[in-house]
Amino acid sequence: MQPRTFTVPPPREVFRVGPVVVTETVVNTWLIMAVVIVVAYLLARRLRRIPRGAQMVLEMIYEGVESLVVSAMGPGRRGFLPYVGTLMVFIFLSNISGLFGLRPPTADLNTTLGLALITFFSIHYFSIKTKGLRGYLRSWLEPIPLFLPFNITGELAKPISLSFRLFGNILGGYLILGLVYFYAPVLIPVPFHAYFDLFVGFLQTFIFAILSMVLIALAME
Repeated sequence: MQPRTFTVPPPREVFRVGPVVVTETVVNTWLIMAVVIVVAYLLARRLRRIPRGAQMVLEMIYEGVESLVVSAMGPGRRGFLPYVGTLMVFIFLSNISGLFGLRPPTADLNTTLGLALITFFSIHYFSIKTKGLRGYLRSWLEPIPLFLPFNITGELAKPISLSFRLFGNILGGYLILGLVYFYAPVLIPVPFHAYFDLFVGFLQTFIFAILSMVLIALAME
């Protein structure tokens, strides 16, 4: 009798549009985007001067993200609040989507690399915008021109580090939960989901957002 083995398949194909393969990662991303849009519309259509109920929770989340942006980037950079807030909401919902039977989009390197590249291009865009092109190019030669190869390597490492950290942690949790369901289906999975989906999901959302803000802020100095 052959022992049972557990393997995690890549994101399965859902449908094709010509030569383009649409995987469950893409479909689950669309579902999360739709949820965010619908919930945002429902919560924002009847705002009151004195908040209560869902609006109060929404404003608490807004103030929490605003405080995070101010503490990480400075009080003059509240303009990054929409980006950081959207990033955190999407990543957190993606991380916890396993609670609803979905494969987390952030367990796919394509998703996390895409998010990391947005931060990467933001770093250089705002660096040029703040320092000017001459100052931006000069920063590659600091502290001395001999450091140019090291500076290039360091910049290229940023999206790799950001993407693999988030991808590795979420995929690791997804694998462990899969092992629990496969080898010990009689176990109650609630504690495992509470840790790997909720706690790790929130922690990795926080880390990705903080690192993105710090890297952009440093590039603008």
